[in-house]
Amino acid sequence: MKIRSASVWAWLTGLLLASGMMVGCPASSKSGSVAGPPPSEEKLRVVATTMMVADLAREVGGQRVEVIALMGPGVDPHLYKASPGDIQLLEDADLVLYHGLHLEGKLADVLEKLGNRKPAVAITAGLDPAKLLSEPSANSYPDPHIWFDVTLWSQCISAVEKALSSASPDDQAEFHAQSEQVRKSMAELDQWVRKELATLPADRRLLITAHDAFRYFGRAYGIEVMGVQGISTESEAGLQEVNRIVDVLVRRKIPAIFVETSVSQKNVRAIVEGAQARGARVTIGPALLSDSMGDKGTPEATYEGMIRYNVSSIIQALK
Repeated sequence: MKIRSASVWAWLTGLLLASGMMVGCPASSKSGSVAGPPPSEEKLRVVATTMMVADLAREVGGQRVEVIALMGPGVDPHLYKASPGDIQLLEDADLVLYHGLHLEGKLADVLEKLGNRKPAVAITAGLDPAKLLSEPSANSYPDPHIWFDVTLWSQCISAVEKALSSASPDDQAEFHAQSEQVRKSMAELDQWVRKELATLPADRRLLITAHDAFRYFGRAYGIEVMGVQGISTESEAGLQEVNRIVDVLVRRKIPAIFVETSVSQKNVRAIVEGAQARGARVTIGPALLSDSMGDKGTPEATYEGMIRYNVSSIIQALK
């Protein structure tokens, strides 16, 4: 009897252990792979086009989102072409966020078609058109570089919050709380920019850059801005424009002109050489972050870090 009892207990123990394993482990799919956590615990998969949009999605989404940016450091969104891998990322996403206002250039058609099959949101779509700048040209496209006006960029928070909440309604309260915190941080950042730029002498408040990406920055913070190329890097600087900028540098004794990490330095170098040939003391300032942010792991890989880096670099070179 002792032997039989021991056998029964062994059998029961084995059964309970087996049952415990079945309860404790996630169910397997038909293909044999282990299923992931329940839907309520899964992170929302968000694919953003630019680093700036991706950063805003991370800030608003917090721990409930996993965000991938298609375009990395030094990438020019005006000329960007989607790879097959990018198309797959877009197809696999729960939500696609993009900038809009023609910033994505050649990718725009892909994004518009994608919107017929899944949520794909242009975060600038709800902005007041009266607050947008336009390039003085035949196409009259809006200037898309709104992130250089911190207050204007903060108005895109609502669009991101709405898109995330629609894609994951159970997390709506968390997204709203995160949005309020981001608004507060951006208001503080805007005040910091104004305070820092106030230290720049009035006769040095001229920012000349490789392409015309800083017009919102100039309007918001009282800085005169000139771009060698137009709003889009697809445009080319003519000889007349190059000579005009050289004249300005020489006449106003501006000490620096700026290149950008996502734009060719060719035109800027030609201008500096032209000004120096006429006796002007002009240097190329630190490379500004315009259409992309800094390398992963650096402070400049965040929106706030990018803004702080640009402002500090401008002041350092122009004082």
